[in-house]
Amino acid sequence: MFGVVFPNRSFPMDISSFSQIDTFHWILDMNTFVGEAYDQVREICIFLLNSFTLPPDKALAVYIQSPGSPFVFVGAVTVSRPSAVLSLPWPDPGCSDGSGQLQLTADAQPLTAKIGVSVEDLASLPSLDVAAEKRIERLAMKVGENLFNFMQSFCGVDGSKLIVPMDILDRWFKKFQERAKRDPEYLKGFAL
Repeated sequence: MFGVVFPNRSFPMDISSFSQIDTFHWILDMNTFVGEAYDQVREICIFLLNSFTLPPDKALAVYIQSPGSPFVFVGAVTVSRPSAVLSLPWPDPGCSDGSGQLQLTADAQPLTAKIGVSVEDLASLPSLDVAAEKRIERLAMKVGENLFNFMQSFCGVDGSKLIVPMDILDRWFKKFQERAKRDPEYLKGFAL
């Protein structure tokens, strides 16, 4: 049906490495794979195997769960996109009492990190290009920070207001464009 590889950490693993919850859901317990260092695993490559036929309106969705936290969607594969390398932005482990410490009783099961895979309706999933959305978000933040720093160097303060020249946006944009033309590597620095 599907297989996964953790780049630089594993050989390809097939569905037999996962516990099947029901017909459409599988779980990989990260503690059996890497122990408590689950958060050091930053990527997963998931792929459909040739023998598996996924209907065109379905996707194989991938979720991650830190100990004590809910599952978080990280991406999916479809028939038209049969493989993907997905980032694993592990959420902070959940807390049961608000103190920042996990509270376990003597009879409590140990909490583990998990990767969940499920067959879902494609239309119900968020954008499949989560990594591209994150890059765009980082780019927008860096451009905004660049504009703010530029404006700050020309502003005055009037109480709690910043006062900037009327043409500040035009000046910034012109400088931004000129630098991008002169130095092709300049814009690449914004995409990191």
